Amino acid sequence: MFDFETTLTGIEYKIRKLIEENNQLKGEVLKLTEEKENLIEQIKNQDSRIKQLKEETNILKLRNTLVQKGDSAEIKLKINQLIRNIDKSLSLLTKVD
Repeated sequence: MFDFETTLTGIEYKIRKLIEENNQLKGEVLKLTEEKENLIEQIKNQDSRIKQLKEETNILKLRNTLVQKGDSAEIKLKINQLIRNIDKSLSLLTKVD
């Protein structure tokens, strides 16, 4: 009878330990999930910033082209290229939504 009680107590102890470990692991999973979501948000923000900087670079290049060269045909080509890029970006944005 004593061996049975000892075995039962040992099993109960091990079950409590497993429950504690399970709860701890659930907490870690929750923490890692939140961290992952934060990193995904940072990536989205950085991608947005990169796109913004690329647009600013294109605008500066266009401005420099306008200042350095007075050729209206080349200017029109640059403007048309920018418009096509903007249209592509808009179409990609509407596909994402």
